Amino acid sequence: MKYKQKKPIVYCAMSGDIIHHGHINILKIAHAYGYVVLGILTNKAISEYKDSPVTNFNQRKLVFKSIKYVNKIIPQTTHDYTYNLKKLKPKYVIHGNDWKKGSQKLVREKVISTLKLWGGKLIEPKYTKKISSTILKNKIKKK
Repeated sequence: MKYKQKKPIVYCAMSGDIIHHGHINILKIAHAYGYVVLGILTNKAISEYKDSPVTNFNQRKLVFKSIKYVNKIIPQTTHDYTYNLKKLKPKYVIHGNDWKKGSQKLVREKVISTLKLWGGKLIEPKYTKKISSTILKNKIKKK
């Protein structure tokens, strides 16, 4: 997929069920590298690795559209990034460094091997500690 811009394509994928400052930090960093294409995971894709989201895809898309660091939004229909990466061939993928272990480790490894096909690079900013949609949902449940 080609875009008419001079900046390199930067791909980020997020669930974004409850948007918080950790999401904004990643998108701000991504924006510094180029034209940010955000893959919002569909509800089905999210349910492949964690609980179903509270908000639906269109609601999350509406919120992300208002963030100035996002240039384009596309759906990511699986937890696996491969389809979108091969379609976009981004120069960079930006993801917090929290996915080196656990359920996302294999997804990360596949991202790295896919990016190698065209010389793309994975950039992993330090994860924003003590914040996630899951943490926020659990805090809300306790009240």
